[in-house]
Amino acid sequence: MGYRVAVVGATGNVGREMLQILAERNFPADDVVALASARSAGKQTSFGDRGVLKVHDLAKFDFKGIDIVLSSPGAKVSAEHSPRAAKAGAVVIDNTSYWRMDPDVPLVVPEVNAPAIAGYKGRGIIANPNCSTIQMVTALKPIHEAATIKRVVVATYQSTSGAGKEAMDELLNQTKSFFVNQTLEAKKFTKNIAFNVIPHIDVFMEDGSTKEEWKMVVETKKILDPKIKVHATCVRVPTFIGHAESVNLELERPLEEDDARRVLAAAPGVLVVDRREPGGYITPQEVTGQDGVFVSRVRVDPTVENGLALWVVSDNLRKGAALNAIQIAEELVKSYI
Repeated sequence: MGYRVAVVGATGNVGREMLQILAERNFPADDVVALASARSAGKQTSFGDRGVLKVHDLAKFDFKGIDIVLSSPGAKVSAEHSPRAAKAGAVVIDNTSYWRMDPDVPLVVPEVNAPAIAGYKGRGIIANPNCSTIQMVTALKPIHEAATIKRVVVATYQSTSGAGKEAMDELLNQTKSFFVNQTLEAKKFTKNIAFNVIPHIDVFMEDGSTKEEWKMVVETKKILDPKIKVHATCVRVPTFIGHAESVNLELERPLEEDDARRVLAAAPGVLVVDRREPGGYITPQEVTGQDGVFVSRVRVDPTVENGLALWVVSDNLRKGAALNAIQIAEELVKSYI
């Protein structure tokens, strides 16, 4: 028996990727419905190699009979429609930030805390973490099991796709304008993104951190271990797809480089590419379209007791969003519904 699946935000970057991955992985769905705002209703969107789907108006859609909702609209849209879908009997896997810190909503990365999925019955909603958190905790999990992480200091290098299609278009247009000696005003970002880096993602908070940085702190604690201390600096960089992170760890017990590589390579979803030679590491350009979390530059940090440093890269639209949601759905149908 197959399931009825609805994809909310089907015309956005993540929604399109969800449809592509559903088709690629042959998810057991008898029916897939594409939903978006009224302005997209009636359009068509690709369903991988299975053809195209007509887009329906989310506001008018009746979720009765839908088993699973993969939702990636804005947070405000999610606040309204995810409970409506859950009330109709669907299990909602929500990619927005709205539900992540709700104590009654599990926040899940299947390779890290799959048993938390069982908590979906509280609200009928499972939250997909932030893209930068997903790839980091996937890499941290085996290290934490081997040597217990006390503190994380992370700097991110996040692509423009994390801010949506308009952000990617802004990078492209500003780059083209540079070569014809024109100047385009920044609209999506606070400063020009072409040939630049911007240490500002989401809104600023009272303590001087941005909300993106706050998300990495609180989500890591909820998913992995509330005792872990996390400090993040999140930076937008002029790339289209793929987030990179420089991660510095303080461990309770020493972990040698070779042992760290070994436990990472054995962990689900993690691939180690770490040769100490030019090009012996992974970059965002190389992970586009890939499912894994890639780890390079593994080395001991001698400036702190039991210190370890990692370079972590992943496709933010796949493992950082759409793929993680579908992996949750796969575990849901395997073990819970």
